[in-house]
Amino acid sequence: MKRTEHGLVFPSLGVIVAFVLIVLVFSFLSKQFFTLSTLGGIFTIAAELGTITLAVAVLMVSGEFDLSVGSVFATAGVLLATLLNHGINELVAFIVVLFMAAIVGSMNGFLTTRLRIPSFIVTLGMMMTIRGLLLLATKGFPVSYYGKSWLIHVLNGKFVGEFRVSAIWLLVFLGLFTFLLNRTRHGNWTYAAGGNPEVARALGVRVNRVKMINFLLTALFASIAGAFSFARFGMAYPTLGEGMELEAIASAVLGGCYLSGGFGTILGAFFGALVFSSLRVGLVLAGAPAYWYKAFIGIILVFGMIVNKEIMRKILKTDI
Repeated sequence: MKRTEHGLVFPSLGVIVAFVLIVLVFSFLSKQFFTLSTLGGIFTIAAELGTITLAVAVLMVSGEFDLSVGSVFATAGVLLATLLNHGINELVAFIVVLFMAAIVGSMNGFLTTRLRIPSFIVTLGMMMTIRGLLLLATKGFPVSYYGKSWLIHVLNGKFVGEFRVSAIWLLVFLGLFTFLLNRTRHGNWTYAAGGNPEVARALGVRVNRVKMINFLLTALFASIAGAFSFARFGMAYPTLGEGMELEAIASAVLGGCYLSGGFGTILGAFFGALVFSSLRVGLVLAGAPAYWYKAFIGIILVFGMIVNKEIMRKILKTDI
């Protein structure tokens, strides 16, 4: 019970405070920030980053990384646009995209768990391989789709003002991942696998299977986020998603996930994605140069780590 109380609420405190501060600061700097239109834009960006971040958070809790999510994100959009342009049924096209992601996730999981290659190296190589093949296939040009499709509306159509359907999907995913990590055996095993895999194995936890599933989920949700992006723009860029893997990891860490594994929250990861999405929109409205965003990522990440580390120290002291 202690893990649920502390793991769900207090480690997320730092990122929630950061989110509130960012909203207050940018509301002061720009009168346009705290409006329904701007909030819709923030949730549109957060839906794509957050969908990846939630899955990355679960993978990080199990003690692994995935640096290939940005490449899968871009590939999913390009593949979906290409299939639709060739007249493939929308549902079949989307299933093919998910299948592609499942192959990538399975390969990442297999190389990491069976061949015992560090996930950092495996997914870094996968990231570069997929991105290179994607640029080779498209010659660096975007793939546009001008037809009409019910899939585009279901994935990311507008439903109220500037709010899009992807925001609803993000909230659904928030609920699903929260349930998965805190209310299922797989969630318990994920914490155990990341905390101490050898002890977990001795207790009967199937560590390799847990990590395989989490790699699979990460790739699948990266492809879903890529489909959101395609549905928003009506085209897919082969260069999209560059750096998104670092944003997703930073969002998860800011939300309370430990780089060493064994600890993290879905609620925190969700707010971490909101922080970076708000920061991106807020800087634009404030008239700041675009490169300031990267600088603020580092600053907020360090701030979040300091707060989370202090909170974790107090939690451990309380439990003792």
